[in-house]
Amino acid sequence: MGLVKSRTLKCSLDAVKRGFCRAVNGIFGKVGALPLRKSFLILHINTSKCMAILLHGLEALPPNKSQLNSLDFMVHRFLMKLFTNNDMQTIEFCRLQFIFKLPSEQIAYLCKKFASSKFVSMNLVQFGVYMTSIYFYN
Repeated sequence: MGLVKSRTLKCSLDAVKRGFCRAVNGIFGKVGALPLRKSFLILHINTSKCMAILLHGLEALPPNKSQLNSLDFMVHRFLMKLFTNNDMQTIEFCRLQFIFKLPSEQIAYLCKKFASSKFVSMNLVQFGVYMTSIYFYN
């Protein structure tokens, strides 16, 4: 994840998406084409390994709406490849049946969890003390 030059602080997700695609294609290469009843295995491996690659560090600097849509699109394409179907209603039905969350749903939860963590609140307090000391002693 890298920073992008713009008016607002935003990150580039190119490396994250590339890592996700590499991991997904690696799983498909190792496991091969499985019957539909074994799709749960690939979804479980994807949830535990590939989604971690996709979501790593995004709670600290949340992506904007277009970036979230881009991440969701990548997951939809993975599901289309897994279920060998291009109909979005069918893909959405399968996703809900397997209880597979999109990145936009997971990032919202992770951001809320990150904002309420002790680590963030302690660092903000320490930052405030540091800024106060600079202001008063300089």
